[in-house]
Amino acid sequence: MRRTKIVATLGPATDKPGTLEAILVAGVNVVRLNFSHGKATDHVRRAEAVREISAKRGLNVAVLADLQGPKIRVGRFKEGAVELVDGRPFILDAEQDKQSGDEHSVGIDYEKLPEDCRVGDILLLDDGRIELTVDRIEGARIFTTVRLGGTLSNNKGINRQGGGLSAPCLTDKDKEDIKTVAQIHADFVAVSFPKTPEDLHQARALLKELNSSANIIAKLERAETVSNQETLDAMIKASDGVMVARGDLGVEIGDAALIGVQKMIIKRARQLNRVVIVATQMMESMIHSPVPTRAEVFDVANAVLDATDAVMLSAETASGSNPIDVIQAMSRVCLGAENLPITRTSRHRMDETFFHTDEAVAMATMYTANHFPQVKAIVCLTESGNTPLLMSRIRSGLPIYALSRNVATQRRTALYRGVEAHYFDYFMLAADDIKRKAIQLLKSKGCLHDGDVIIMTKGSVMGLHGGTNALLILKVGDEV
Repeated sequence: MRRTKIVATLGPATDKPGTLEAILVAGVNVVRLNFSHGKATDHVRRAEAVREISAKRGLNVAVLADLQGPKIRVGRFKEGAVELVDGRPFILDAEQDKQSGDEHSVGIDYEKLPEDCRVGDILLLDDGRIELTVDRIEGARIFTTVRLGGTLSNNKGINRQGGGLSAPCLTDKDKEDIKTVAQIHADFVAVSFPKTPEDLHQARALLKELNSSANIIAKLERAETVSNQETLDAMIKASDGVMVARGDLGVEIGDAALIGVQKMIIKRARQLNRVVIVATQMMESMIHSPVPTRAEVFDVANAVLDATDAVMLSAETASGSNPIDVIQAMSRVCLGAENLPITRTSRHRMDETFFHTDEAVAMATMYTANHFPQVKAIVCLTESGNTPLLMSRIRSGLPIYALSRNVATQRRTALYRGVEAHYFDYFMLAADDIKRKAIQLLKSKGCLHDGDVIIMTKGSVMGLHGGTNALLILKVGDEV
């Protein structure tokens, strides 16, 4: 059982006949709908196809809707692209026609950019491939000198080194897209470029108004959100999970700082009982190549060794030529890294105090499981999914089977490291029948075998959120 989950972005490549089903069968746990591209109807169609295939194949696949956010971009060029030369002047003009860019100037779609900039600022275009130094600002025009030149084409993004741009997190487009998110019953919503916890609270409130219970994933892309642990912790606590969005984040803080920040984010997210996704360019060469580079293999493996919940693919599956091969390669790398002993040892929260019964039971379960060699699996009866989430924060080589009657809970656990969910309606069963029926279900699926020692957790009052208060050690075959 692969413990690290795979998030795959859908797009034109996965729309080809048979491809979507093939990548789901190959091991995709969460599909990402990128609202920066395509129409609402495209996302609805793809989400429906995922639900249909998952039901047919008996798969537990979650849907993550990724909002576009306030991506700050240059306009378009009359010739499609220009060549910017080191040392030459170039103007970013908020009032220039957005279609009339040339080698001297280009329009920008964020009119307040001149207000956010200061003389001496470094502006990074096209994910840092081009650098401009701000010389002066006159009204709506930013006069710059090309610091690092290259080819600049239509609609490329703009970042400021060090962050600090004031563009609001949720745009009018995002607020409209949230209606589609509710329509397709997305399990997760990724909020792009949040600056403060309030941005995440606003997104949650908009979802609640539409009766959506989707979990919030904060995409950490701004330098200011990772500037210190207090700020980072506040962002993590306001979310249900975070994404290490290495594209824009790397541009704002610099690639040299990125690996350390990635490790810090993973560590703090797990300590604060949130899920974490590592994203961007994980196997980018496979957009065209049938095999990943060794550097990409090491990149994915490093995230797995740090205990990320999931690794994410973007263009590799959305528009690449080998989406099925990419999933298979990603799965192999994850499994290879998970074979190392470091992935199965943990001192998480060993010196801390617990304040809730379900948390205490979850921690006791994982400590017992990791120190009792006979244990083969953990079976968790859950209503909300909180207990398996807490369990999954502890490194272990043992599978955690989350049994729930709540379909939304099952889908949420699709993102939890080491957790595999199955439908199980235990609400009207007697206590002894619950144990027997749960074990029978997992035996029928080949998850358990006679003689296996397992740990089962449950609540004495079934159907109560946060009600897990019992830990049982059972031997399969002796449960009657």
